Amino acid sequence: MSSILFVLATFTAKPGHAQQVREAITRALAPTRAEQGCICYDLLVDNSNDHRFVLKEEWQSKADLNAHFLTEHFKVMVECITPLAEVEIAELNFVA
Repeated sequence: MSSILFVLATFTAKPGHAQQVREAITRALAPTRAEQGCICYDLLVDNSNDHRFVLKEEWQSKADLNAHFLTEHFKVMVECITPLAEVEIAELNFVA
């Protein structure tokens, strides 16, 4: 079994706030991709709902993900998005 940690973070922007949510996430992409342990950090938008975004993440370890949570760019992103969107986060491990 792989030790790589997968994360799917789904953001559903409240009406009229899709662009603000998208911009807040986009600002965090480059600095997150440069973090130790970040394998993948990609932003996707739902083809049938332009207010729904998914961050598809892969991390070398839970410790790397925890370090990500302490970064300034992550904290700023969360602060910007929290009042503007519903958020659902799933941490997953590869099975087959």
